[in-house]
Amino acid sequence: MTGRDFLPKVRRLIDEFETSVLAIHDIGARSSGLVSVAAVPTAVFYFLPRAIGRFADAYPRIRIRILDIGANEGLEAVARGEADFGINFIGASHAEIEFEKLVEDPFVLACRHDHPLASHKQVSWSEIVSHRVITVGRNSGNRALIDNALARHGLQLNWSYEVAHLSGSLGLVEAGLGIAVLPRLATPAAGHPIIQTVRLTEPEVSRTIGIVRRHGSTLSPHASQFLKMLLEAWRSPSRATSRDRPRRRS
Repeated sequence: MTGRDFLPKVRRLIDEFETSVLAIHDIGARSSGLVSVAAVPTAVFYFLPRAIGRFADAYPRIRIRILDIGANEGLEAVARGEADFGINFIGASHAEIEFEKLVEDPFVLACRHDHPLASHKQVSWSEIVSHRVITVGRNSGNRALIDNALARHGLQLNWSYEVAHLSGSLGLVEAGLGIAVLPRLATPAAGHPIIQTVRLTEPEVSRTIGIVRRHGSTLSPHASQFLKMLLEAWRSPSRATSRDRPRRRS
């Protein structure tokens, strides 16, 4: 067990040492290395593609490993040193993690266009109780966030169907089996032929997505450059928004 825990740190040390030595000669075209990013699946599609494209043009021999895993697993991967940094919505209060906010992502209601709630501009959590609700399991960071937020207001999410991934809930919605509560970034783009999203209120529940890093750690040159490009791409006024293109994420 001790060896398994220590192995990722050794790998990271070797990768960082190799990258640093190669950077002395040529951090660009001739150097090679690895950047590992642990990101919740929603963030993989929404935040990474533009940065990966720019980074690949500048450093074609640097490999990028994306760990598209759940919030809890992603946070632990960063804390253990298996990933250089992560994109997550938990970790702001973690003793070993530094959290840098990127965006606030509210939870919304997803339903078919022919559902009675589809014509509403907004609905309250109490209004969805009488409908068949599809949710993700308790092992999901999204579910824990929702349950905790509702508990503070004396509410409880009553569900009819439970799935492991957000993509599964959208599949059931498309089939007309119920309505789903999920983050706005995980919903289809505007103009989807089947699914309509509706604002959820009373209370408004959201998750804060941000960059997570090990507290006090120093990124390798390539990881630092990739993170810089990612932040530049996200903060650029010309960046694509979540509503600019059709998609399906989990």
